[in-house]
Amino acid sequence: MAITLSKGQKVSLTKGNPGLKHIVVGLGWDTNKYDGGFDFDLDSAAFLLGENGKVNVDTDFIFYNNLKHSSGAVEHLGDNLTGEGDGDDEQIKLDLSLVPQNISKIAFTVTIHEAQERRQNFGQVNNSYVRVVNSDTNEELLNYELGEDFSIETAIVVCEIYRHNGEWKFNALGSGFEGGLEALCKNFGVNV
Repeated sequence: MAITLSKGQKVSLTKGNPGLKHIVVGLGWDTNKYDGGFDFDLDSAAFLLGENGKVNVDTDFIFYNNLKHSSGAVEHLGDNLTGEGDGDDEQIKLDLSLVPQNISKIAFTVTIHEAQERRQNFGQVNNSYVRVVNSDTNEELLNYELGEDFSIETAIVVCEIYRHNGEWKFNALGSGFEGGLEALCKNFGVNV
């Protein structure tokens, strides 16, 4: 049975799941009805970070234009342009055994494409969640619903998976940013 987390909670992924290797981080959302005339295009991404909280190289940023990390450890499964339908809107696949040793954490984010031009923000998005699934057994390990804490933000650091004393842990963050993807990239040291 999956563990349901609240903002700020941390849980070990590997302690209760010895040998855990392959996981999928699924992100989902719905948009409120609004008459702005544009679809909502939300984009998930993963930033592979060193001890300093920054990427080592720009290709440690996995998103719709760089779908797979050179190590093979992280793979984005594609961009959903509308968020239509039930279930995960976007997924990122991980092989924990392949994550390079110089990567201490992986931050998972969601941004709104062209948010400023379309006058969109996360106040217009609801039912947002992230879940982690053991892809070898198809068992959902944990689920974190973001709630409705955002009004003007156009980017969210949803969660992070990090190494701690030889284990992989999950941290439910839910930190909002203004400035969209560019702000996130600057925060994590990606050249834009």
